[in-house]
Amino acid sequence: MNNMEQARFNMIEQQIRPWDVADVQVLNLLSVVKREQFVPSGRQSLAFMDLEIPLGFGASMWQPKLEARVLHELHIQKGERVLEVGTGSGYLAALLSRLAAQVTSVEIVPELSVQAAQKLNAHGFDNIQLEVGDAAKSWGSGKYDVIVLTGSVPVNPAAYQQQLNLGGRLFAIVGDAPAMQAMVFTRLANDVYECVTLFETNVAPLQNAPQPQRFVF
Repeated sequence: MNNMEQARFNMIEQQIRPWDVADVQVLNLLSVVKREQFVPSGRQSLAFMDLEIPLGFGASMWQPKLEARVLHELHIQKGERVLEVGTGSGYLAALLSRLAAQVTSVEIVPELSVQAAQKLNAHGFDNIQLEVGDAAKSWGSGKYDVIVLTGSVPVNPAAYQQQLNLGGRLFAIVGDAPAMQAMVFTRLANDVYECVTLFETNVAPLQNAPQPQRFVF
């Protein structure tokens, strides 16, 4: 086993499995989709470390264990349509695309979208539609089976809940630093949602996310 594969193996066994990720399909996917191909040039040595990797423009790649846990919790099926808000490096979109039928990924920073497109095209990911725009409040009028917000939001993302198909799941990190809650919202009926809080975390906010009314002294 060469050094890169050993580092990948260690990441899976030492970071991801202990974080309650037991889905064999997800664990296998982490071996197949090469994370080092999506980190910024010159930072391949950081690809498997338990940290966020800066991408520039205020964006970062999530920790590997967060990426894996999200996939584990969403139970994505082969025929489903996925919306990702915040393309970043393109790595999470690549993972999502191997589980779903179609992924739409929206990025507010054009340069990041261009870089992600180059990496995704180079490695044969052909069921991902990349879009550039501000998706902080919602995106288009379509419905999705799965929605993933890669930036945190201060309040529950009600507009995105409305864009779920029945049975659809929305992953969002809700709250203000330093204590945010990772949540999955499931649409059970037209106006009925189940919300499950998974864990506490802290990630950078989604640009232009709707803000609650805040008390001003």
